[in-house]
Amino acid sequence: MLPTGNYSYEIRQDGKLVAYEETSCSPVTIIAARRSADGLNRHAADVTLDAEHRISRISLSYSSSLFIRKASYEAAEDNLRGRISGVAGGRSEVVTQLGRFREVDVAGFLVFRALIISHLRQRGGERWTGRVAVIDANTLAAASIKQTCAQKNDSQYCWIYEPRMGEVERIELDQAGRIIRRRDNRGITAELMVAGGTGC
Repeated sequence: MLPTGNYSYEIRQDGKLVAYEETSCSPVTIIAARRSADGLNRHAADVTLDAEHRISRISLSYSSSLFIRKASYEAAEDNLRGRISGVAGGRSEVVTQLGRFREVDVAGFLVFRALIISHLRQRGGERWTGRVAVIDANTLAAASIKQTCAQKNDSQYCWIYEPRMGEVERIELDQAGRIIRRRDNRGITAELMVAGGTGC
């Protein structure tokens, strides 16, 4: 599984610093936060893992200079069920189907991409295509989307990930399974700056 401890990332767009992302992992929880470099936009996620290290509960928030949006989700049977609330007090219910391996991509946080790849490595796979419950970073709404990932150059530390049609990410892992670098085809990069902890 992913190593316990704290990770810090810098995210850049065409070389310009655009965001910071911080994550704290334990065997049963993942807490992640991302803020834009100007401090105007913030995302936060508090996630509970089950005994098989799969996501069971999620609390999310997204705040900007204009509004605050919150959401909560629970994996129940074959579905991810949630509720989204906005600044005006309105609430909406969301239900989306989980894929065969019950993977969830939470608001674009790097740690959940690493978690999906770690599950694939545990299964002994080198390539996988399947449905993922993807929670959009802006709306916090979930949808079932087909994603693909595969080892690059037969290396368990280098992966090509396709989150949506037309999108490609190149991901490099360290020996513990943390993402140390990610670059996508839109010029967005992420690099691990600080990491502490041990494998769980």
